[in-house]
Amino acid sequence: MKPVFGETYHFKWKDLGDVTLGRPNLGQDVPVQVYRLAQYTMRETIAQRFGEEMASTVLREAGWVAGREFCLNVLDTKQDLAAFVTQLQNVMKEQRIGILRLEKADTENHSFTLTVSEDLDCSGLPVYGKTVCEYDEGFIAGILYAYTGKNFTAVEVDCWATGDRTCRFAVNPEQAAA
Repeated sequence: MKPVFGETYHFKWKDLGDVTLGRPNLGQDVPVQVYRLAQYTMRETIAQRFGEEMASTVLREAGWVAGREFCLNVLDTKQDLAAFVTQLQNVMKEQRIGILRLEKADTENHSFTLTVSEDLDCSGLPVYGKTVCEYDEGFIAGILYAYTGKNFTAVEVDCWATGDRTCRFAVNPEQAAA
């Protein structure tokens, strides 16, 4: 699900700045509610201005850029799949993004089912009757693109907001256009 602009974007990891220098007293930690306040109000503003579908697309594309940059700057992409997944699980837990579990892996077809428990984006939300983790869908696809060089689509099939207690993503390689 590479964004329409592909890898041609201006954001660079260094743009995040030196948080240790800039926040010597407050540090890096921010409450989940503050993160969600930023994400959900941005999503609402985009939806109000451009529609629900565009808001979902923008969040997925932003997640893809974030996932790609996260992978390239935080993870070791030279590892085999098992070691890479283990590292990703550890880093996601350390960074308090969520608890990643590889539920199913079809390595021949490059298809996966992943779960993220205690997900930063949705755990504890009211039940809305629909999945809400579009950003996560892009984040996962961006990580896998950076690791493999191939386009993936991640679709959330279970979510806290649908009444489930974990986020579950069906991850599949995108089919090349004929």
